[in-house]
Amino acid sequence: MTNRAKSSTQKKNSGRGPIVALIMVLVVMCAGLGYFIWKHRDSIPTMAGVNENKNPSNGFQETGDEILDQANRLAAMYDYDQAIELLKGQSGYEQNITYTKAVEEYEQKKSELKKWSDNTKITHIFFHTLIVDTDLAFDGDSDADDYNQVMTTVDEFKKIIQEMYERGFVLVNLHDIAKIETQADGTEKMVAQPIMLPEGKTPFVLSQDDVSYYEYMTGDGFAKRLIIDENGKLTNEYVQEDGTTVTGSYDVLPILEDFIEEHPDFSYRGAKGILALTGYNGVFGYRTSDFWYNPDCDYFIDSEKNIAERAKMEYPNENIEQDKETAKKIAQAIKELGWELASHSWGHPNLGECDIDRFKWDTDMWEKEVEPILGDTDIMIFPKGADVGTWRGYEEDNERYAYLKEAGFRYFCNVDSSQYWVQISNDYFRQGRRNLDGTRMYEVVCGKRDLLSDLFDAKEVFDPARPTPVKGVLEEGEKQGSQTTSSKASE
Repeated sequence: MTNRAKSSTQKKNSGRGPIVALIMVLVVMCAGLGYFIWKHRDSIPTMAGVNENKNPSNGFQETGDEILDQANRLAAMYDYDQAIELLKGQSGYEQNITYTKAVEEYEQKKSELKKWSDNTKITHIFFHTLIVDTDLAFDGDSDADDYNQVMTTVDEFKKIIQEMYERGFVLVNLHDIAKIETQADGTEKMVAQPIMLPEGKTPFVLSQDDVSYYEYMTGDGFAKRLIIDENGKLTNEYVQEDGTTVTGSYDVLPILEDFIEEHPDFSYRGAKGILALTGYNGVFGYRTSDFWYNPDCDYFIDSEKNIAERAKMEYPNENIEQDKETAKKIAQAIKELGWELASHSWGHPNLGECDIDRFKWDTDMWEKEVEPILGDTDIMIFPKGADVGTWRGYEEDNERYAYLKEAGFRYFCNVDSSQYWVQISNDYFRQGRRNLDGTRMYEVVCGKRDLLSDLFDAKEVFDPARPTPVKGVLEEGEKQGSQTTSSKASE
């Protein structure tokens, strides 16, 4: 071998040493990393099934660990105690680095919560059944003006809750605001409750009236009823203009459920809304009233007026008992989701002005026909917004209040245009509600007044499919100018 060849071979061999050493180091590092992952495999969450549609602002992201995801959702709803209890209750919690770290984060965030300053300054908004098809609702028939005044479209509702969410509003239940507590002397007293939220968050209450899907609304572009689908989910049944039936989120409950699924921080400790129901047409779209739909009803008042009214109903309902059982299951499912149910009376009379015999009969009918389906409720949402007392409060000699109290009601909600109106007495809780409908929004659009600016921009929300002017908002001489204003707002 020549000297040149020997030199070349030596150079090649000398270059292999560092490469071999580097390879050995990498092998050792990989082995060490593999051992670490194996050693701590139970405490490292998998990212399988991460929700790609997550909203980063709500602090919730699916991890693939079912227990951790459940705890994270509780924490996102500000229920840190339940989240901590859930994780600490898992076997091997102390050795699970992910769980112990999550608990540390929950405790830190809990310490940063602020008590809401004044429970008498909490707003309450409400809706009626949402309009799905504006062409059918606003078709010019005898009900179109009423729908335009007091109803809200699906599109408007979605925009409202989105903007309120962006402004930091958070849903609370009435019982989160105040509840009856037994005192040391055995007496009961309504007591304001602490509401703990992060800085910048504002509690509010939401309710919906007439969740009975009345017969007169058939074919006018509204959901037909609430159902439990094949997956066990509460949703709506809707009949399209061509007569085909579809299911989906067509009203307040399923739409809000969908929204909170994506934005759990819109709900305080799982709070949702209040569904207020009458009984004369049944509940949830099921014709459950024996008085109107059961030919064997033994308390039907056989008068000319009642006979005439009965003839207008979908009478008789041959499936009434089955409908009652279905409605009971729906009521239970609603409550399990965190919603509250309320009486809206049985027949929707003005409870403040009707004669006392009608008042008592109606209250008794609710107990007879609706309470057995929904279960007990202590919430009365007055039909027509008509309270049974003055703003000064209820007195014990108020016969109507006393009758409702005897029937078990402690929460009373009327209609009031103020930003908030709340009374918390020793015996009851009372709150005004704000109607977010065509009337209120058109007042803003036409420049008459704005009672909604603290919640959302009504000009951006107002559905251009609405006929304008909305009846009752403007005087006859003002209508010409209002049409131009509305047109500009919808462009």
